[in-house]
Amino acid sequence: MAIATGCKQPSEKTAIISDPFDTLALIEERTAIDFPYTEKQIDRQLRKRIGRLSADEKTEMERRNWLEYKIIDGEKRYFSRAARNLQLIRDFHFNRAASDSMEASNPEIIHRKSHTRLIMNASQTEALPVLPVSMTINYTLKVLPDAVPPGETVRCWLPYPREDHPRQGNVKFISASPGDYFIAPDSAVHRTVYLEAKAEKGKPVMFKTSFSLETRGQYFDPERIAFQPYDTSSALYKKHTSEQLPHICFTDNVRKLADSIAGDGENPVETCRKLYLWFSNNIPWAGAQEYSIQTTIPEYVIQNRRGDCGMQTFLLMSMLRYKGIPVRWQSGWKVPPDGKNLHDWCEVYIEGAGWIPVDISYGLQYSEDRKLKEFYISGIDSYRLIINNGVSGRLWPEKIFFRSEPYDFQRGEVEWKGGNLYFDKWDYEMEIIYDK
Repeated sequence: MAIATGCKQPSEKTAIISDPFDTLALIEERTAIDFPYTEKQIDRQLRKRIGRLSADEKTEMERRNWLEYKIIDGEKRYFSRAARNLQLIRDFHFNRAASDSMEASNPEIIHRKSHTRLIMNASQTEALPVLPVSMTINYTLKVLPDAVPPGETVRCWLPYPREDHPRQGNVKFISASPGDYFIAPDSAVHRTVYLEAKAEKGKPVMFKTSFSLETRGQYFDPERIAFQPYDTSSALYKKHTSEQLPHICFTDNVRKLADSIAGDGENPVETCRKLYLWFSNNIPWAGAQEYSIQTTIPEYVIQNRRGDCGMQTFLLMSMLRYKGIPVRWQSGWKVPPDGKNLHDWCEVYIEGAGWIPVDISYGLQYSEDRKLKEFYISGIDSYRLIINNGVSGRLWPEKIFFRSEPYDFQRGEVEWKGGNLYFDKWDYEMEIIYDK
């Protein structure tokens, strides 16, 4: 479905930023935003989270890069999530049992396990999408007052649900404001609603959209997956086993790690499982720097042994593609009750079975039932808003300036004729109303 009511592709031929010096300057600006804290500020945060660290302990945490910082303008500046990440990393390595026990009692985790058990039970005969969840979503993006000069046109892209996936359907557009809008086709990598508005002095610029949809979960019993040899000459196989630089890549470290974990096995289901279990045992979730300031995400995860959902997914995809297993990126939001957030995962293609969802960062569930424990190796819950079926796609209409998030699309994108508006220039909010 594509709806156009007056919004046209801009006529000016302003080039997307490609000058390496301009791009470097942007990355430096964005890095400074991601690393805002002085040493005194981070010390206060550390005392609140994990108690006082001795000078030697702190130096060791910095040496390991568990306490992440950069030297900016000659001063040590710490990552915005450095204190929280250090707590997570220390718990993972030094206090795993207690940390897992606390996590297992989290109401969101308890609900997730109960919900995924229902999906498994409903999928005993066929791996079809099951357990529909219907919801209405109201999404708002607010550009801060005077971020754009009065009278100038602000261009905005908001997230919108895909309609080309069997786990997501009954999508109904409700409204968008202000003025005319354009909904990108499902052929787009990133599904969006495009809007324009004039900036007014002293006032925020507001963009809104509302829609309803139905989402479903899915589970493929690994014992029932009868894989067949891949058609290595097919367009699907070639596309989804190729590098997509910079973050889907076959570096020496990626190759060595994949080979050391998976060996030369010919069963793609078992290869995926081996890689997944390695992640669960070795890579804790940790808050990430913005992807636009990172050079090669799989290398970062390998070297630092941590990553958020997207970072872990980029490394998993790189290893799977290197091993000759087709895999594609999928992302949007996780939308369970009381737990909505940006989220990335992927789908692995198994000849004879089709596209199988894999959520690497959700990890193993707390259960004695092996299949329930390993649910997310070949299954996914119903609480997903799918926006993207790939990375680094063009926006519709095309964006002029270098994006705030050049690889994924979840929060939105905003610009005016003077340049891109980065995340510090606007806020966003998602309201979810579940049907009873």
